[in-house]
Amino acid sequence: MNSTPGQGGKQQARPAPSEAAKASLAKTHTLFRMFVVSVLGAFFVYQLDVNYLWLTTFLTAAGIVLGVVLLVRAVRLRESRLVLFGTISGLVVAAVMVLLIVSTMVFFDQVREYQACVARALTDCATHACMVQFQDVLPTRVR
Repeated sequence: MNSTPGQGGKQQARPAPSEAAKASLAKTHTLFRMFVVSVLGAFFVYQLDVNYLWLTTFLTAAGIVLGVVLLVRAVRLRESRLVLFGTISGLVVAAVMVLLIVSTMVFFDQVREYQACVARALTDCATHACMVQFQDVLPTRVR
């Protein structure tokens, strides 16, 4: 049922956003895309090989910087809740990546040997042997 403006109240249409608002929204969405790509890229590069730890570190640092900029921008300009929620979630993932990077840097040689062993393993038994060998070289408090 369509109501006419004279009966039952007026329906107000939202004012069209200005060009500056459209440009600001486009910039926020571009920053958000860059943020998502850097955080997910860091996660997937970390899965590749421990020798790419430098790239993972770079992508994680870029993700944290973009995330903080985006978080400030989303709160200050009152952007959509989806952008705010996505930014906070991405920053949590980036924080976990920082912990993974630090632990991998501390045990770099052991992790590299483990990855080489798993790459050569052809059976589940050989993979399990690699895991046991990896656990044996770690300090007892880390296991």
